[in-house]
Amino acid sequence: MPQTTRGLATRQGILEVATAIASVEGLEGLTLGRLATDLSMSKSGLFAHFGSKEDLQLATIEHARQIYVDQVILPGLADAPGIATLYRLCDRYLALMEQRAFPGGCFFAAAMAEFDARPGVVRDTIAMLQRQWLDLLERAARDGVRLGELNRGVDSVQLGFELEAAMLSANWYFHLYSDARFFVLSRAAVQRTLRAAATSKGRRMLEGTEEVVRQGAERALLRVRRAAQGRTDR
Repeated sequence: MPQTTRGLATRQGILEVATAIASVEGLEGLTLGRLATDLSMSKSGLFAHFGSKEDLQLATIEHARQIYVDQVILPGLADAPGIATLYRLCDRYLALMEQRAFPGGCFFAAAMAEFDARPGVVRDTIAMLQRQWLDLLERAARDGVRLGELNRGVDSVQLGFELEAAMLSANWYFHLYSDARFFVLSRAAVQRTLRAAATSKGRRMLEGTEEVVRQGAERALLRVRRAAQGRTDR
């Protein structure tokens, strides 16, 4: 394997560990010394990939961002513009949290709480990415109004904020109490919020999207059960 390819693979492995640590202990908990110990690497080897603690923090943020892009944003945008996209984005975010993709819960929720009062490039990067996420929700809401799926008087900023609040609450309470019921409550809040804002056309679209999501969840559960059965048979 060429050195450059091996180096990229090593960097990815480092960032996977760094992202997991940061979701639990915060970005300030990331140090080259801590990573060197956890990865059984030398500090000089890590320094070749990240020249400073800030470089490591920024690279970790970017790694986490890509996980959200791949598992939340791209699947969400695969649906029709408007209310279907809004619902799917919320569903994919909650699914990512249910899967415990980050041991400490939502990476960016933790990062916001840690850096909201700390000026600097790390805070600015977190704020920019969070603004992009809110913009995505608001744009989908505006599309819903334009397409006649959401009522004309719907405030896209307010709707996006309410959906975000429902999702973040599930993240915080699930990790505080280790109780998956909070995801059920969050999904109910998302559905109720969207239905209250929807036109009859939007409600029909929403029902169709919910059914597709439900069927997908059932197929995923069946695959998990079959895989578990296969391990038992062996």
